[in-house]
Amino acid sequence: MVQQITTSQVNPSAEVIRVGALQLRFLVTGADSNGSVAVFEMTVPAGEKLLAPPHSHDAYEETIYGREGMLTWTVEGDSIEVGAGQALCILRGAVHGFANHGSEDAKALVVISPAAIGPEFFRESAEVINAAAGGPPDRAKAMAIMRRHGLTPAPPPSA
Repeated sequence: MVQQITTSQVNPSAEVIRVGALQLRFLVTGADSNGSVAVFEMTVPAGEKLLAPPHSHDAYEETIYGREGMLTWTVEGDSIEVGAGQALCILRGAVHGFANHGSEDAKALVVISPAAIGPEFFRESAEVINAAAGGPPDRAKAMAIMRRHGLTPAPPPSA
């Protein structure tokens, strides 16, 4: 059950989570919004990418709003560049991932609606990814965390 919020405040969650080189700053979680939305800022350094495998989720849409730099999203096999002032909505069930191919850090605001995922997923993922100390993370552990939180890892590409 989601807790009923009775007062409004700016950035009620204000939690920073580092997942490898990526930094996530949660602003609003499902607990803050009665389950309607989770919002976080994501910073992706130049040359970095999502370390988890491409994936989909059936319980929520994920909207990306570019704030700085450029992120290249791959959605259902299509490459889509999202820069400052641009938005991309990733629909439920769409397989996706991202990378920063640019020479400058990228920042994006990420909105999850409804708030089916939150800081817990990223904290658990950070443990596995950060334990790899720059090497490849334990794929089986990462995929187990993804599945437990409602993400479906995409099968590896065929050779």
